[in-house]
Amino acid sequence: MVAVIAAGFALYAGSPPREAWWVAPLALAVLAAVVRHRRARAGFGYGVVFGFAFLLPLLGWLQDFLGADFGPWPWLGVAAVEALFIGLAGAGMALVSRLPAAPVWMAAVFVTAESVRSAFPFGGFPWGRLAFTQDTGPLLSLAAIGGATLISFAVALVGGGLAELVRDPRRWAVPVAAIAVPLLGGLACWPLVGTDANAGTARVAIVQGNAPNLGLGLLYEDDVLHDNHVRAAQKLVDDVRAGRTPRPDFVLFPEQVGSWGPSRTDPELSAIASQLGVPLIVGGLGQDRDGRLHNQVVRWDPGTGFGDRYVKKHLVPFAETIPMREVARLVSPFVDRFQSDMTPGEEPGVIDVAGLKLGVGICYDVAYNDVFGPAAAQGATLLAVPTNNAWYGHSEMSYQQLAMSRLRAVETGRAVLVGATSGVSAVVAPDGSVTAQTELFTEENLTAEVPLRANRTPATELGSVPMWTLAVLGVGAIAAARWRSRKSDA
Repeated sequence: MVAVIAAGFALYAGSPPREAWWVAPLALAVLAAVVRHRRARAGFGYGVVFGFAFLLPLLGWLQDFLGADFGPWPWLGVAAVEALFIGLAGAGMALVSRLPAAPVWMAAVFVTAESVRSAFPFGGFPWGRLAFTQDTGPLLSLAAIGGATLISFAVALVGGGLAELVRDPRRWAVPVAAIAVPLLGGLACWPLVGTDANAGTARVAIVQGNAPNLGLGLLYEDDVLHDNHVRAAQKLVDDVRAGRTPRPDFVLFPEQVGSWGPSRTDPELSAIASQLGVPLIVGGLGQDRDGRLHNQVVRWDPGTGFGDRYVKKHLVPFAETIPMREVARLVSPFVDRFQSDMTPGEEPGVIDVAGLKLGVGICYDVAYNDVFGPAAAQGATLLAVPTNNAWYGHSEMSYQQLAMSRLRAVETGRAVLVGATSGVSAVVAPDGSVTAQTELFTEENLTAEVPLRANRTPATELGSVPMWTLAVLGVGAIAAARWRSRKSDA
């Protein structure tokens, strides 16, 4: 039990912002070794403990955000639900550990459980996927082949191979292959990760207007976020006019800068766009004439204002959409902030701006596989992640999210612009490297020349195929293991 707890915590300790990609396979090796040849019930228990030891510190920003008003229960509750899925992974790993080539099936089972918890309940919660520990290291390049799913599988496969090799070094062929193939495959794929500007370049500016570090106190301070970012944007206007900064092709603002009713007007934003003579990409809350509420990103044009928009696809449960409202009131401040649920978008986030197609996902969207790949498939040559992380103080949340943006860059072969209210804003190259970055709780404008890329990676072409393939392998392995068990008992 101590080993499993230590391994779970080690998985957290190897997660961003720490660049220790090699820790994750070691942590999975311990879990695989402990559940090997045990009953499913024992595997479930060990998996839950491993999950708790990993997720409690990883999600500590939830406690920073809600703890003063709601105590530890939201933090503990989310960690508990997600740990149950890792428990299911442990149970499945125990069952398939007796099959030939066990590391392969154990890895497939783990990734299957990871995929399920990324979709259920209430739309899932993908935070803490194995892939998100690999924003550096040799396995990151695999994102271009099979996305986050393939990276998670590779991490789990290396871990299972290490466990098998330590248990019985004499039977080395399968475990050595399980270790070597992902690592060598990742190294071999790096030359295929392109960074050339094969569709031209764009000059962009990112406005980080900052926010007071108030946690829940920001809940009703929409005007503060708006005014801070208008002020920071005015400094950009002054710098462009004075020749200190070249005029950008467009300007990216973070999530939740504006708040627009059916009239869709914002004189301050219109003034900034007109003074610069370029469109703004700005996030905000919007209410349509039919009363529906959206979290959206809008192209704000000089002269005409509100233009094309992307409506956030994946809404945060118990925040942007509230299941079980009366119960949720005990653990969520958003029940009273939003009297009705937001309406999610259904279309990929592709906005035409400054002669290019910009792929957009808002904050939480970046954790999901079905946002940026479809945007790239529909012609986006550059990606953007407007986000508002000001709720979470000086926690690791912003850095965990930045790691996801780095993975999405490699997955799609696109540069990614991260625009955050209070940090971390960043410019990410198509190979996942960060070329510019702000600090937390600072006012700062970033400008950069970024490559535009039109080619489609294998991951973009395959879409959800890797996920469904591994899910079939995982479920099939469990069925085969149960059949073998019944046959041996007969």
